[in-house]
Amino acid sequence: MISRRTFLASSAAAVGAASLSLRGNAAESFEIMLTDAEWRTRLTPAQFAVLRKEDTERPFSNSLLGEASPLLAESRDGTYNCAGCDLPVYRASTKFDSGTGWPSFFRAINGNVRNRRDRSLFGTRIEEHCRRCGGHLGHVFNDGPEPTGKRHCINGLALTFTAA
Repeated sequence: MISRRTFLASSAAAVGAASLSLRGNAAESFEIMLTDAEWRTRLTPAQFAVLRKEDTERPFSNSLLGEASPLLAESRDGTYNCAGCDLPVYRASTKFDSGTGWPSFFRAINGNVRNRRDRSLFGTRIEEHCRRCGGHLGHVFNDGPEPTGKRHCINGLALTFTAA
């Protein structure tokens, strides 16, 4: 008969292993692969938290760790790029006001993002990452406008903007 302690320890180990396999980019390969120390020299502390540790900025203020992104209010024509590697990931023409407090887009630039299941909160979400560096951008939901019906809910700190 299995003891309660053995059961709890093995259950905790199984849950931990499952969550590690669902989160993080350790098993994936990207064009740009840097150590945490190298990423920390390239990114601000808040960008590192979002892009490399999958943190989320506060809605409407788009702030984290005392840093803020102005991209929620950005309305010029141009492209939104991954803050980690400068890969264009969204066109300004696909941005819309979702009312959620994060920059939202109905379509990513074809081939420039990767998606995977995220079971870290009370259900399953689709997590979106830069295909070149693996940086965490945000999540994709099925409540967006036509023509796609998708809402790419993206951390402003994960992006930079280049005006057209």
